[in-house]
Amino acid sequence: MAKIRVYELARKYTISSEALIKILVKEGFAVKSHMSTVEQRAELLIEQHLSRVKAATKKEVKKKDKEEGGKEKPAKQPGPQRPQHPPGPQRPQRPQRPRKEKKPEKRKEADQKAVMESVKRTLAKLDVTRKTRRRKHVAEEVAVVEEANLIRLPEFSTVAEMAEQLKVDPSEVIQKCLGLGLMVTINQRLNPDTIVMIADDYGFKVEFAESYGHEILREKRKGKPERLQGRPPVVTIMGHVDHGKTSLLDAIRKSHVIAGEKGGITQHIGAYEVETGRGLITFLDTPGHEAFTAMRARGAQVTDIVILVVAADDGIMPQTIEAINHARAADVPMIIAINKVDLPNANVERVKRELLKQNIVLEEYGGNVMGVEIVAKTGLKVDRLLEMILFQAEMLDLKADSEAPVRGVVLEARKEEGRGTICTVLIQQGTLRVGDVFIAGNYYGHVRALLNERDKKIDEAPPSTPVVVLGATGVPNAGENFVQVEDDRTAREISFKRQQYQREKDRRIVERITLDDLYKQIKEGVVKDLNLVIKADMDGSIGALIDSLSSIQSDEVKIKIIHKGVGQINESDVLLASASNAVVIGFHVNAAPKAAHIAKFEKVDVRFYDIIYQAIDDIKAAMSGLLEPTITERDTGKAEVRQVFKVSKVGSIAGCHVLSGTIVRNGKVRVRRGADILHVGAILSLKRFKDDAKEVQAGFDCGIGVTGFNNFEEGDILEAFVEDVQSKSIK
Repeated sequence: MAKIRVYELARKYTISSEALIKILVKEGFAVKSHMSTVEQRAELLIEQHLSRVKAATKKEVKKKDKEEGGKEKPAKQPGPQRPQHPPGPQRPQRPQRPRKEKKPEKRKEADQKAVMESVKRTLAKLDVTRKTRRRKHVAEEVAVVEEANLIRLPEFSTVAEMAEQLKVDPSEVIQKCLGLGLMVTINQRLNPDTIVMIADDYGFKVEFAESYGHEILREKRKGKPERLQGRPPVVTIMGHVDHGKTSLLDAIRKSHVIAGEKGGITQHIGAYEVETGRGLITFLDTPGHEAFTAMRARGAQVTDIVILVVAADDGIMPQTIEAINHARAADVPMIIAINKVDLPNANVERVKRELLKQNIVLEEYGGNVMGVEIVAKTGLKVDRLLEMILFQAEMLDLKADSEAPVRGVVLEARKEEGRGTICTVLIQQGTLRVGDVFIAGNYYGHVRALLNERDKKIDEAPPSTPVVVLGATGVPNAGENFVQVEDDRTAREISFKRQQYQREKDRRIVERITLDDLYKQIKEGVVKDLNLVIKADMDGSIGALIDSLSSIQSDEVKIKIIHKGVGQINESDVLLASASNAVVIGFHVNAAPKAAHIAKFEKVDVRFYDIIYQAIDDIKAAMSGLLEPTITERDTGKAEVRQVFKVSKVGSIAGCHVLSGTIVRNGKVRVRRGADILHVGAILSLKRFKDDAKEVQAGFDCGIGVTGFNNFEEGDILEAFVEDVQSKSIK
């Protein structure tokens, strides 16, 4: 007999899956989740149950109507009660009624509050001085939080801005700074520690704003609940490298994304929109290599559903566990896609057991995580996976306001010659159109063009749409908020202030060494630095490369990134590397002709990479070359001084008898007298009678000269040894 799933029945009868499960359990069916199957005869029982419920509901409604109809009669009887009380005695009885006594008290309280508010407004209008007008823009910049003794300030605020929030004269703040040993002016910016100390003197606590204009933008990007409409789900594909994530996306899109990837791995976040029979789905393809941990984290933060791809022949790998942790941290539901089930060495049951160890229980085992076995290359059961995605999206009830101001997230940003700054943005709210003014991180711009993932122009981008935006004035960091602004003036002001704060923050970040660090460096030796200048095509690539380099640990060699940026390598990058003795790393970029000429003239090492593995391996090799080699001593023999010879212009020569081993000419000796070591030096000369010798074995006599030592005595022991030098390597 044919079977049907619970969620399909729920959709047919327009009720929730949870309610239908309760009905089926009551009717005697053993169902656990929305994916459970039941026989078709269950439909007859469900219809009977729903008809009984409808009949019972109708009876209750009729009963309530009758009861309400009966209660209406006594409610309409205040008419005959009025003549029972004459109008004369009613007037003196009014103040005795408790209900009417409370009302005047409440009105008095409300009147007092209204009066106080009116007085405050009047005083505020009267207290408009020249200083207040001059600093009106400061009030817009810094909002006072409506809590007692708490002010909200951006980091590195000026003296004037802080005085405005503390309601004091700027000269008082300057005096406080003088008391702290700081010579400041009214327009000088203060560091966060100074701001906190001064505010504490006035009895205020400071809450630093996330960025300039954050409060203004947050108010502008609020949507209205009554305009919320359904939106397509945003799905992120995660998993270990070479487990078939991009192949799965190929099967869904019926395209060949892998053909454009260097080394067969995904180097950036790809955002694609796929149209199915039941609606649109937005896919984010995140890289699977461990170097792109930060990229995967950003993908999980903007997504609604995560597809975790696990190869049946490989099982759970470190990056798979990492992807699971990112999905859990973002609190998004997962769908497990077990790929490559057609391979001879595929072991699906082992994968399921390993998932159980990670606390992921599939539905077939009584859990709440959906799973499907697929073959990405052939497209086997990919339609089933899409069906699960759409069903999960229905359960999440995803909605957005398409008429609200645009809000989104920058997935990637880069500079391209001829087109300027290109930002890949995922729209989360509102509809982005050509000509809109926006703020993306520290930069603003006008939308000059909108492109989809195939570089085709589109007119608008509604919620859950990945779109390429042209027109930003700079390259924002990946993960920055993308917010629409009403006018160009506001956007330019916010962008200018944010860049100003960022420059101040970068200038204030100074590395200082403590006495403990100084003692540690003296004890361990001089710490060497490998200076790097990194240029890449996208900000996300820079972050991934830096994350990988930070995992390379060494006590003797430190990686120091003196500059990083997006775009091709230019002359200033090469000159900076020349002055700092640095290596220039170009990832997916080339060098300008003039920069290449300067690099050749200045002998600056410029390296270009398309695959991150090669860059990491080369940097490890470079670090290994800077490591101090490991030197081990290997004893070769002993000799006893029998007689001392004085040679003019040479010094003393020890006439020795070799007791054991071999004395080698290119070795070293320790001169030992009794229990004391008098000297350690290289063998200057080794002779047998009058002839030079390369080595002298045990039982023979020889003459030995030692560098830097002439005070030989009979009976001294010379211990010969050789130093073996082994170079270190970075793991």
